[in-house]
Amino acid sequence: MSLLDDVQRHCDPALEPYAVREPGAGAFDGRIRDPDRAFVVEAVREGFELHYGMPRAFTGMDDDLRLLAGDALYALGLARLANRGDLEAVAELADLISASAQAQAEGAPEAAEKRWESSIEALAG
Repeated sequence: MSLLDDVQRHCDPALEPYAVREPGAGAFDGRIRDPDRAFVVEAVREGFELHYGMPRAFTGMDDDLRLLAGDALYALGLARLANRGDLEAVAELADLISASAQAQAEGAPEAAEKRWESSIEALAG
């Protein structure tokens, strides 16, 4: 079972009809050892993809639902870390979400990807 399968199982039940049957591996599989952080990174990345790119775990949504689903996945991830008291990771991911949104708004998706890479390194350590 992949991390994306796990994200699908833990998301809001209203998104179940849009779940891809076999979403495949996550974007960062194997790069983060801590299982909670790895789950959260994939949930947040899927939220980012729902907002700006090509989601891997969900399909068939209109633009409004994609936006709401993306927000729900951001919240799912951040809440998991907050519940465990991992405030360092919450801060890193909150900054990542903000920086990625700004980069997308400025038409600089490559800057968003660089920020993702630096956040993955920070969270992996």
